[in-house]
Amino acid sequence: MNAAVPDCLVTGYEPFIEALTLPDPCDRHVLAAAIHCQAGVIVTINLHDFPEKVLMPYGISAQHPDEFLSHVFDLYPAAVCTAVREMRKSLIKPPKSVHELFDDLLKIGLLNTVKLLESMEDLL
Repeated sequence: MNAAVPDCLVTGYEPFIEALTLPDPCDRHVLAAAIHCQAGVIVTINLHDFPEKVLMPYGISAQHPDEFLSHVFDLYPAAVCTAVREMRKSLIKPPKSVHELFDDLLKIGLLNTVKLLESMEDLL
């Protein structure tokens, strides 16, 4: 991840951790990092671990990856298709067909994302 997205690593967030309260205290570093880098969204499958009432004062929301990717697809369909195509091409042990990749995405709850990608299947 660090090589693919050089500015993805957040540092200097540690002072915020102790002041935060979340249902799972082990997630406080995620919120602390989001606050420190002024993120607007935390993308997580564990939405219940990031309650709206805790995030709202910081101007942060939590989104399921399916919702987030659907929004990105709506804004940049060609870029999403390119990224998915490159990801699929990198899956070589074993290689995956488009439909096998869709099955994997469905298993992790990306239902809307798969529906959108199916409409662009010939680009993947």
